[in-house]
Amino acid sequence: MGDTADGLQPVPEPSLDEQIAVYQREFRDLDPQVEKVVSALSRLNRRMNVAYGRQTAALGISNAEWEVLKALVISGAPYRMGPSELAKQLGLTPAAMTHRIDRMTAEGLVTRERDESNRVRVIVELTAEGRSKWLDAMRAATIFEEDLLQDLSTEERGVLGDMLTRLLDRVEDLQSRN
Repeated sequence: MGDTADGLQPVPEPSLDEQIAVYQREFRDLDPQVEKVVSALSRLNRRMNVAYGRQTAALGISNAEWEVLKALVISGAPYRMGPSELAKQLGLTPAAMTHRIDRMTAEGLVTRERDESNRVRVIVELTAEGRSKWLDAMRAATIFEEDLLQDLSTEERGVLGDMLTRLLDRVEDLQSRN
């Protein structure tokens, strides 16, 4: 293994059980079952983001651009949204969204036009190239995701999906209160 930028050898990540044992040693009130679920989800999320990042990079788009393409596709045909709608949906500032749209327009992934019915409003629309990139990313993701879940039966996939959706609903409910 190579040295890091500071000249130190990288330390391999401990197993979940090793990590939980350390946490329990340092924080005796820890529920190991809860920590195992949360830590596994966190690691899974990190590793999936890396995999998806590699896939989008191979297609010549960033994860950030993928998120815009996805939002436009989810909006439905004709795949159009205002920049402020996109910014709000993606949790971005208007300035960050403008920068992202500028880059994506230059790459031919989206167009930006004035709304004919309201000249003050701008509309961002998915181009054929943008839709093609989205479809290519979906194809790659589908292969990765099927491989990821290959050891789970159809029933187990359904149960896992239901459980994760319940957790997601709980997190979203808690966040909406703050």
